[in-house]
Formats: sequence, C-alpha cells, structure tokens
Amino acid sequence: MIITKQYRCIHSASCMCSKGHLTEEVIFLLFEHLNWNPKLIAALSCACKWFDDLAKRILWKEFCKTRAPKMMVDLQSSGSHSVDGNWRALGKLLIYCSGCSKGGLFNSISIPGHFVYRTRFSRTSGKSFLLPQCRTDVLYVSDPCEHLDQGEEGDVGFFRGVFKSFASSKVRKMLIRMGAQLHPTEVCPYCKAKLWSMLQAKMIPQSASCRLGSYEDCIEYYVCLNGHVLGICTLLPLSDSDEASELE
Repeated sequence: MIITKQYRCIHSASCMCSKGHLTEEVIFLLFEHLNWNPKLIAALSCACKWFDDLAKRILWKEFCKTRAPKMMVDLQSSGSHSVDGNWRALGKLLIYCSGCSKGGLFNSISIPGHFVYRTRFSRTSGKSFLLPQCRTDVLYVSDPCEHLDQGEEGDVGFFRGVFKSFASSKVRKMLIRMGAQLHPTEVCPYCKAKLWSMLQAKMIPQSASCRLGSYEDCIEYYVCLNGHVLGICTLLPLSDSDEASELE
C-alpha cells in the first residue's frame, strides 16, 4: 500500500478485529524494536480503530521523538499544548512531501506526494522565512525536496515546516491584524486545518529565496491554523562548479 493511501485511510479507520488485541505494553515494545516504523504504523491504523487510537496517543509521539529529538524537545519546551493531540500530523510532516495537483494550492503543475526517507529541519533556516519583526518566533523549516526538470517550471522544490507555539506567535497576530483571508477551499495536507497564504499577505522576506537557492519571485508558502508550513519554489540552476562538485 503506498504512503498516500495509508495516510488517507487513517482518517476513516474502522476496527476489523473481533477480539484478542495485544496489550499496549506489548505493542509499544514491538514498535520500539521496529524503530517506530511509520509505514507499518500507518498501515495497521487503517485496519484497526483500536490500534489507530493507540497510534495517535503514543506511537506517533514516540516516532517524532526518535526521528527529531532536539526539535521535539524545543517544540514542547514552553509548555505549549500545540503539539499534543497532533502527533500524527507532525509525524506525517516529518516524512511526507505533499506535492501538488493542478487546481490545488500550487496549481501550475502536478507532482504526486511521496515518502521522504531523510529530511533536515532547521530552526536557523526558519528565521529566513520570517519578516524581521517576527524573528523572535520559532519556525523549523526543511531543506527543499527537489523535483527536477518539470517542463516550463524548471526545477521545483517543496519545503515544509512547523511553528513552535503558533497560537501565540507574532506571525499569527500579524496575519489576524492585517485581516488576511483563509483559503476558501484548500486545507493543510497534514492536519486538515484552514490555510493562510503568506504570499497573499506579503509576508515572505527576500531572505527565503537565499536560503532555498531559488528565484526571488518564485516562492509561495502557506501556514495553517495549527502552525504547519508547506511551500513551493523554483530552484536556481546549478552552476558548472556546483555540478562538478556533486560528481566528485
């Protein structure tokens, strides 16, 4: 079962078991041994409502803590409850590039979502995506997931991220103060919350393009009500020296 179907299935999981669930302690030890395998967690969540409830309470949290321990400690260090109850969404954000479809948020091209084996999220990079007056906020942003040779669009990069304590962030307060409108139809692919367009709100600084290695006027990103970030950019072509260094 491919990852997109797994995550879609999670939201409508119904228990197919009649009896004989293993105890939570046994499930915990089993998945600890499996290093909190996200594909297996997603697949079993589709088949069993009891397991899905357990995964949302415990397994996705342990997966996040194992995959990005320093980031998870920081996200919870202020005592915020913004992560609690959304571990599944955060787990998906860590490992899944949402892509885009024509007619969706980024409607110029169609690139399917896919599982990402390794992604680096950086708090330092996140500051490049914030206006100077908002740089006391904490935002973790991933390196762009590169999709090369996309026809007229050239080389495309998708990036994603998450705010710490978004409910009390300066970015959220500024969006509300400016009267920014939520997208009328599209929702966050990670938690299904409504989305603000940072491009429409004119809140994307020039420093974002430098961090991404992209054209200045070809960046767009959205922030959902829960503080998840998803964006797209057109990447600058590699120079001859860059290509040579990659081949070495």
